[in-house]
Amino acid sequence: MAIAAGTYELGPHVGRLLVKTSRTGLGAKAGHDLTIEVTRWRGRALADPADPASSMLAVDVHADSFEVREGPGGVKPLTDSDRADIKQTIREKILHTARHPTITFRSRTVRGTAESFAVEGVLTIMGATRPIAVHGGVTDVRLRGTATIVQSQWGIRPYSAFLGALRLKDEVSWSSSTWRSFRPAQGSRRTLEERATRGNRAVLRRPGQRGSRRWRADRLRSPHR
Repeated sequence: MAIAAGTYELGPHVGRLLVKTSRTGLGAKAGHDLTIEVTRWRGRALADPADPASSMLAVDVHADSFEVREGPGGVKPLTDSDRADIKQTIREKILHTARHPTITFRSRTVRGTAESFAVEGVLTIMGATRPIAVHGGVTDVRLRGTATIVQSQWGIRPYSAFLGALRLKDEVSWSSSTWRSFRPAQGSRRTLEERATRGNRAVLRRPGQRGSRRWRADRLRSPHR
């Protein structure tokens, strides 16, 4: 079943957004490989299967909503106290969420097909904006996407302990998994006439209606509104 054209509202109600870390260093055996779920996030996707280049994606993440779900490895299993300490470390020492409460992604180009696509855009973390590519596709069950972030490129110093003997790798994997059965937002058109313009803008024309209105990326800047 193909993806229907239209506007999709994204968030925890239709899928999951996960961050996965891995260990390195001489003391790696003492640490854990973490799977962290973002529990508060929201996005909006404008899909046009007939013209993928006209599609758009915007996602906002609450930086203080990271929850540790899994932590294999280590000398001892993760405890609830360990999870709370990790969450506090993320907030206060890694992402500094009091000053930078939101992480954002804005697409610039979309290419490929529903089965295999690439979304290139910009990711902003702690005020630093860098290019990034998300690769994904539709499977029989889900719509999946993955991206690799090199933390240091955003000014993030990977966590370390034991005088650096235990460190998190600079590369962090982000993945999304969305149920394929979700539908376009109510009132969304099933067919679209899109023209991508510089600055990630498009002009949408309503069939049978004179004139047009501009769909700007900044309309997606805060999907929480």
